[in-house]
Amino acid sequence: MHCHRKDSRTSPSFPCELNRREFLKAAASVSAALALPGCIPPVINGTTRAATAILRARYDSNLADVIEAGFSLVPPPDVDGKTVLIKPNLVDLPREGRPAVTNPAVVIAAAEALRRRGAAKIIVAEGPALQRDAWQIVDAIGLTPLLAADTIEFVDINLADVREVPNKGQRLGLPTLYYPEPLLQADVFISIPKMKVHHWAGASLSMKSMVGTTPGKIYGWPRNIFHLRDFHKAIDDLNQTRSCDYAIIDGIVGMEGDGPINGTAIEPGVIVMGDNPPAVDATACRVMKLRPEGLMYLKWAENTLGPIQEAAIEQRGETIQSVRTPFKVGSHLAALVG
Repeated sequence: MHCHRKDSRTSPSFPCELNRREFLKAAASVSAALALPGCIPPVINGTTRAATAILRARYDSNLADVIEAGFSLVPPPDVDGKTVLIKPNLVDLPREGRPAVTNPAVVIAAAEALRRRGAAKIIVAEGPALQRDAWQIVDAIGLTPLLAADTIEFVDINLADVREVPNKGQRLGLPTLYYPEPLLQADVFISIPKMKVHHWAGASLSMKSMVGTTPGKIYGWPRNIFHLRDFHKAIDDLNQTRSCDYAIIDGIVGMEGDGPINGTAIEPGVIVMGDNPPAVDATACRVMKLRPEGLMYLKWAENTLGPIQEAAIEQRGETIQSVRTPFKVGSHLAALVG
């Protein structure tokens, strides 16, 4: 069986860390069970809490086992018998020495780990901001044969059928937003972004990756309405309306400098995972030696979607200090370096 591909021209849709002892002490008053992986209490002493996992990884290792280990540390939603939509970052065609897109090995490994947990159907979907034909990117990075081998469908979000939904964020002044039907119909939505510096957003991680869930046929390429109104407000609105259920950040090789497409390679050698997007992104920022508090969309999310303060995030797996890899940024983002 092969992945179903149709000509996009004729068809709009395609088939400072919290010490473990301190955490246990704080959680004891709630329940001893809450100290187990995946059972973080949502609030302690009025502070929203979450857990994230950092794992060392290489593209040539058994990444499915690495991701499964991450799932054991911070469990994903129940996927047994369900449809899971995976969204990588496929912003543009690949360029030598400029790792702008999620590595295909991470996408396929995540699919394998999800199938081990009983996922009935897996869809990979993305709406590239710069390249109008998503399949050209899928072909160019070698993802097409991998999808075919694993019978995974690919959906070009830019051309998919859409549905208008209320904008729950209301920062942009847009009463509604348009999302692709495959995303809205999926039982579980997992974001697999590339760890990158971003010229406008500061950092391109799971929350910023939500911009790629909006269809180009509605918002244009590269969705200039969001940039012109306020990119940080757009990221907040999109995540308030439909954030991912789980994030797996490809930080094995990232992009520093003038991201999201013109930067250069840097190798933290990690995957950052978790079920709370603000917490995962804040942890990834600290790995990059960036201050998450300096990103406006993360500051807004802290009040509504999840924690970004280090003391409110239980770190599992590797410590931030052991894998911290300072990313170079443009001079206009110098205040983010921490």
